[in-house]
Amino acid sequence: MKKLNIVVLAKQVPDTRNVGKDAMKADGTVNRGALDAIFNPEDLNALEQALRIKETYGANVCLLTMGPPRAAEIIREAMFRGADEGILLTDRAFAGSDTLATSYAISQAIRKINPDMIIAGRQAIDGDTAQVGPQVAEKLNWPQITYTEEILKLSEKEIQIKRRLENGVEVVKSPMPSVITVTGSAPECRTRNAKLTMKYKHARTISELQNENRDYEALLMDKPHLIIKEWSVKEVDADTDLLGLSGSPTKVKKIENVVFTAKETRRLGDSEQEINELFADLIKNHTIG
Repeated sequence: MKKLNIVVLAKQVPDTRNVGKDAMKADGTVNRGALDAIFNPEDLNALEQALRIKETYGANVCLLTMGPPRAAEIIREAMFRGADEGILLTDRAFAGSDTLATSYAISQAIRKINPDMIIAGRQAIDGDTAQVGPQVAEKLNWPQITYTEEILKLSEKEIQIKRRLENGVEVVKSPMPSVITVTGSAPECRTRNAKLTMKYKHARTISELQNENRDYEALLMDKPHLIIKEWSVKEVDADTDLLGLSGSPTKVKKIENVVFTAKETRRLGDSEQEINELFADLIKNHTIG
């Protein structure tokens, strides 16, 4: 079996566990500058599946992400854990993209990379749509398997996976190349490797090197493995009308912060009558039922 070329789709997302009043802009887009940025959790599960394939069958693992320049942080994080390289799609034209525009940009980059398979997290915690992976598959006209929990067998022509559904587990097969989306029930991603952290701790995009006033031309010659590729709209040959807000049919109509407060309490004894009365009240006010 030949060495596989795997692309892992990942996203740097705002930490939605700490959402404040400044989390959204007036146009309905996320104010990413007001929130801490983290590696999307299920994308880490996807990375782990790619690294297991690499260990078992041999593969080159490339992390592909789209976002602002600071999104290079998750590429370095992936390299610390075992990824071989990374590509950052970054351009002002990408700003404000919904899932349709995002999947278009990513599919254009995938055509340039020409991998053997794509692995992604099921969904990102900032949108919870679970649409980008399947949309990329549709744009590439590749078969897709969603809700993947474990990759069981793999060859150049076929992949067999176990997928976790609401009412049980399925084992399914798909021809290669395929797009695989991975759930949070899959094995957690391994921690950083000390040797890889030392090897890639100075990995930078060209923009980062320019901002640090470092001689990136010399670094390209001496240590090319430390250069994180940056691709703009031009590099992926994308139509700007299909990107950003202009290419995004999804519009946020209203953002509302909801704070749950306890208005009243009710103490129950251990009698069956009190419990039945509580259930009757809950059903009557439509809290349940």
